[in-house]
Amino acid sequence: MKSISSTRGFTLIEVMVVVVILGILAAFIVPKIMSRPEQARMVKVKQDLLAIQSALDLYKLDNGFYPSTDQGLIALVTKPSTTPLPNNWKSEGYLESVPKDPWGENYQYTNENSKIRIWSVGPEGKEGNSLIGNWNTEKTE
Repeated sequence: MKSISSTRGFTLIEVMVVVVILGILAAFIVPKIMSRPEQARMVKVKQDLLAIQSALDLYKLDNGFYPSTDQGLIALVTKPSTTPLPNNWKSEGYLESVPKDPWGENYQYTNENSKIRIWSVGPEGKEGNSLIGNWNTEKTE
């Protein structure tokens, strides 16, 4: 039979050293992991903007003009009934639906003299200054 003093285990100091090492590692790793979802949302916005831009370009190619600001992005899904009326609107539309940005907001759109702008209000919402638009992606108008 073994005595109590002959059994081997971890001392409090050894356990504390392991906990401190894990804490230090977590301090470096957790911030990197936590920033990934936001980075993924930014990539999604840029992909959506490029898809919307491409659909708008096809709309213009078919009809000779972009939808008006009043017609908005919904003109890519359903044929507009207000002027300017598209004569060659594609029967199946240009998008299945207008996507929402990763933060659940609608993408914004303006057409000022055929200079189109598409944007998301970004992670800070309407109150913040975090616009992400087609002017700061690779493909621009």
